[in-house]
Amino acid sequence: MLTDQTIRIVKETAPAVAAHAEAITRRFYALMFEGHPEVKAYFNQAHQHSGGQQRALAGAICAYAANIDNLGALGPAVELIAQKHCSLGIQAEHYPIVGKYLLLAIVDILGDAATEEALAAWGEAYQFLAKIFIDREQAIYDEQAALPGGWNGYRLFRVDRKVEESDVVTSLYLKPADGGLLPTFKPGQYITVRVDHPTTPTSPRNYSLSDRPGRDYYRISVKREAGLTDDVPGGLISNYLHDEIDVGDTLEVGPPCGEFTLDVDQVGERPVVLLSGGIGITPLLSMLHALAEEEVAAPIYFLHAARNSRVHSHVDEVRQLAADRDKLATHVVYDQPLEDDLVNGHCDGDGVFDAARLRSLLPTTDAAFYFCGPKGFMTNVARDLRDWGVDEADLHFEFFGPKADLAPAAADLAPVGAGS
Repeated sequence: MLTDQTIRIVKETAPAVAAHAEAITRRFYALMFEGHPEVKAYFNQAHQHSGGQQRALAGAICAYAANIDNLGALGPAVELIAQKHCSLGIQAEHYPIVGKYLLLAIVDILGDAATEEALAAWGEAYQFLAKIFIDREQAIYDEQAALPGGWNGYRLFRVDRKVEESDVVTSLYLKPADGGLLPTFKPGQYITVRVDHPTTPTSPRNYSLSDRPGRDYYRISVKREAGLTDDVPGGLISNYLHDEIDVGDTLEVGPPCGEFTLDVDQVGERPVVLLSGGIGITPLLSMLHALAEEEVAAPIYFLHAARNSRVHSHVDEVRQLAADRDKLATHVVYDQPLEDDLVNGHCDGDGVFDAARLRSLLPTTDAAFYFCGPKGFMTNVARDLRDWGVDEADLHFEFFGPKADLAPAAADLAPVGAGS
């Protein structure tokens, strides 16, 4: 346990660290990548370039300091980060590297304010937190390896099928190249894909599994990320998977990870609401398939927002599931509908899932809500559901990329690894 003195010093110095948190994290990454360039492969450089990773780590540091005398409040965030670290293959030997350069960055930015006493306290606090992560991550690795067909690290998978789901989304059906067993996973989890890109070294990427557990394949549905301008290219790996990977090719794949999951066995008779925006549909599709397969007693609401019919993926798949089950209701809205989208019944309405529309579609706030999508979509949905009175314990969500702060208080830690 941390000593009372360490807790006191960290809390006393936390405001000074918080005031310069982003400067510290920017300096930290620069120092660490210079001293240990091999760890750069664990970090999504697009998130580094945007500053998202630096902001995420700054938020994590501030949250830890604010809750250092109440670490139980950080439990869910610790699990999120541990799962992310395991998806990237982070090991115990990486933690001393991070600790070393974090303290050096604090010294560089705070100067004389970083006293020996303060550095000793922050060093002890870091080691304590590192031990929590190391122990949890080892448990996750052990759980992965113990599953029938389970593995750690990377395993070769063959692309069995490749299906265009919309103008921008393509599904890849992956089977183990060795013909061995495929371990089950929890609906909502993701796998890690590592690509040996021919021109640009890249970090691994996380992609949500978009079909239910129990199949003889894993399915990922990848959105082609377009460039913002001619000078700002699109997603390097997403475009590579779309354009260069064909049926029969192999990919290196890490085992399923992630804490944004739905336990079908725990679903009673309360409604389950699955709310997605854009490519955020992928983990919710896995949940929807799992719920439909088990024929749960609970009413299911599948609500999806997209730009228009050209980019709306998995349309027929969802419609077929709804047609086969009485207790599954679906609703689709487009915020930029094409000329014939509304008249041809491609969607049930134009606009967004604002508070008024959610209240008109859903009979009660007493439901389990799972939602995923772009940041703006997530921010609005979280705000509207809270304003409607939905219990915080019933809000389950996931961001792609470094986790933004949707919580009403800034007590969330954020992932420091590469985003999905």
